[in-house]
Amino acid sequence: MKYSIENDFLRISVEEVGAELCQIQSSVTGKEFMWNADPEVWGSYAPVLFPAIGAIKNGFVKYNGGEYKVPRHGFIRNNANVKMIDQTTDRLTFGLKFSEETLAIYPFRFEFRITYQLDGNRIIVRHQIKNHDKEKMLFSLGGHPAFKCPLNEDEVYEDYYLEFEKVENDSTWLLEKDGLVGKNTRPVLENTNILHLNPHLFDNDALIFKHLKSRKVSLRSNKSSQVVTVHYQDFPYLGIWAKPNAHFVCIEPWLGIADNADSDQDFNTKEGIIKLAGGAEFEAEFLIEVSE
Repeated sequence: MKYSIENDFLRISVEEVGAELCQIQSSVTGKEFMWNADPEVWGSYAPVLFPAIGAIKNGFVKYNGGEYKVPRHGFIRNNANVKMIDQTTDRLTFGLKFSEETLAIYPFRFEFRITYQLDGNRIIVRHQIKNHDKEKMLFSLGGHPAFKCPLNEDEVYEDYYLEFEKVENDSTWLLEKDGLVGKNTRPVLENTNILHLNPHLFDNDALIFKHLKSRKVSLRSNKSSQVVTVHYQDFPYLGIWAKPNAHFVCIEPWLGIADNADSDQDFNTKEGIIKLAGGAEFEAEFLIEVSE
C-alpha cells in the first residue's frame, strides 16, 4: 500500500512496507526527484536504517552474554509489519513495535515511528524511538534516500556535483571485505566544498565521512536550476553512495556506522551507538529541500 500527501510545492508518496519514501514530485512542474528503484540496478528508493547501519561483523552482535543476528541496515527496510499509524493533510506516520520476532534478533522492547511532513518545499523526516524496557536500549539510526541523477534528459551524471555548506577537509573511511570499516582513509574533500560526481566515484563502495563541519549538502547541476538539499543537523556521520554507473546518488545521514573490521562485536562498545535510558524517548530528524 502506498500513501501520498501534497501541498503547493511537492507531492510525496511512502510505501507502507518499510515506511519507504518512494516519490518526491514537484506540484508545479511534475518533475520527479527520486530514483525509480529499478530492480536491475538497485531496487530501493530510500531505506530506513534501524537499529543498525551497514554491515554487522560476522552477522551478529554480542549483548549480555547472548548473540543477536541484527540484519545489515537493520529490520525496518522491506518489513511488511511496519504499519501506517496516522495520516493528515501534511504528514504521514508509520510505526513498528517490538515483537517476539524482533526480540529474537534484537533484545530490546522498542517502539519506532517515522513521520514524513510537508513544510513548503521541504520534507521533514522525523524519527521517534521509545524504550519500553527498564534498562538501556542500544541502536543506530539513519536515512538512505536515493535522488535521481541526472534529473533532465539533456544532462549526464558528470554535470552534477555536491555542494557542502562549508569548506571541508575530510577523507573517506575505506571499507574492507563484507562492508566493514577499515583503518585506512583516502582524501576526498581537500579545502573545498565541492564534490564532483562521476560514474566511477563509488567503484570502491560508499564514501563515509565522520568529521564534516557542514550540516547540509546540496545536489546541483552545471546545466539546470533544480537543487536538492539534505539538512542533517542531528546526524554526525554522512554516507554518499551509488551503484557504479547508476543514475542516482544517495545522501545518507547516519547516527551510527557499520562495524569496524577489528570490532569485538560487543554492542555496548560499537562505534556511534546510541544508548537510550529505560523508559526514555529519542527523536532525530533530517530535511529534504527541493528548489526549482
